[in-house]
Amino acid sequence: MDIGPKIKRLRIRNGLTLEELASRCELTKGFLSQLERDLASPSIATLEDILEALGTSLSEFFQEEREEKVVFRGEDFFIDERDDCTIRWIVPNTQKNKMEPILLELPSGGQSFPSGPHAGEEFGYVVKGSVTLVIGEQETTVRSGETFYLDGQQEHCLRNDRKTTAQVLWVSTPPLF
Repeated sequence: MDIGPKIKRLRIRNGLTLEELASRCELTKGFLSQLERDLASPSIATLEDILEALGTSLSEFFQEEREEKVVFRGEDFFIDERDDCTIRWIVPNTQKNKMEPILLELPSGGQSFPSGPHAGEEFGYVVKGSVTLVIGEQETTVRSGETFYLDGQQEHCLRNDRKTTAQVLWVSTPPLF
């Protein structure tokens, strides 16, 4: 583990200059600069002081950082096939995220489950076919290549009134599916 660069990332994340951090830790700006470039090594007590000023602890600092997965492939997807639609979660474990993208397939006559009211927003892109967006009593046709964006204050759903299957990339925040 490169201690210096990690301290620098924490310092920058906390919005501190070298001078501000040095003042908080009662160290010199020069020493911290050398430390961040891995040209100097701190004692355990000095490292504890620096980390305390950065709002963390030794145990948190040395925890292994797991690399977040950013690319997902078909084998990562979870598919829920229902009578009225197929929901494909295209990013796994979205409950921990701020948004939830799904790929929704609506066969002819299919309908998504009614959603809302909820605090949040939703975005949809019709990949294939067309759907009827139902918001309260209002119905609007959204065709392939078109998008919709709405807040979740009113009950809403998608319905496929056509004879062909429709496919919609649907993103909600916070996750609700």
